[in-house]
Amino acid sequence: MKPAPFIRHVPKTLAEALKILGEVAPQDGRVLAGGQSLVPIMAFRLAKPAHLVDINEVAGLDKIASDGKTLSIGACVRHAAFHKPVVDNPLGQLLTLVARYIAHYPIRMRGTFCGSLAHADPASEWCLVAATLDATIVAKSTRGERIIAAKDFFEGIMATALAEDELLAEVKLPPLAPDAKFGFNEFSRRAGDFAMAASLVTYRLQSDKIVDARVGVGGAEASPRRIAQAEAALNGKAPNDAAFRAAAEAAALAIDPLEDHQTNADYRRDLVRAVVRRALEGSA
Repeated sequence: MKPAPFIRHVPKTLAEALKILGEVAPQDGRVLAGGQSLVPIMAFRLAKPAHLVDINEVAGLDKIASDGKTLSIGACVRHAAFHKPVVDNPLGQLLTLVARYIAHYPIRMRGTFCGSLAHADPASEWCLVAATLDATIVAKSTRGERIIAAKDFFEGIMATALAEDELLAEVKLPPLAPDAKFGFNEFSRRAGDFAMAASLVTYRLQSDKIVDARVGVGGAEASPRRIAQAEAALNGKAPNDAAFRAAAEAAALAIDPLEDHQTNADYRRDLVRAVVRRALEGSA
């Protein structure tokens, strides 16, 4: 199949893009950046936007910048930008580790970090990163700028807090401590497929005990999120097999698992046990 007819707009400035989006949003106008999620569903006519606002020629949206306090990622930054660390610190290394799991090389060359968040697929690796690290999402429209915390941004399967006339212009990630440890693991049936469960973990060691634990789970629920019960099972414990298994069990029991024709709740919980434990083992 081919997409339904649409009008493509190619603004040159952010102000122009926001103005056009404000005008066409009521007609199901959509933003086009990488298009790796939007174009396929248009081809199957699951989406029939009358207008596409192509932001690829808007100056400045392809920038990655760090001021030492946050790492800012613009709306047109591709997945492939993270094939090598974009900053020389644990956060840069973490992003490079996660990027290896995203789809396939051609998709990483075109798809965008911010586009993944705007699409809000539960299986998205970048959505899991944003949720686990407590990212800040910067939404812009002709009405002004709005700052949204990651925990408030994801509202369900492919649903976000963005208004129809808002552009996800930038994502800001806080730095990790210089001594931070991290791990990531996901399970999919084939390399490059959507993850059926994934986990990202970070923590520090203080007197050989885990502190500042973060345990994020994605793919297994309607939205990625931090699992407080798993974090509590880690903090104050030595980084060993017993602590890792306890955290994995806590995460498995805490989720509200998705079910489909391939999986049931018990299977999803087993996957979460596995990916959380493996992410923690990788971190150590």
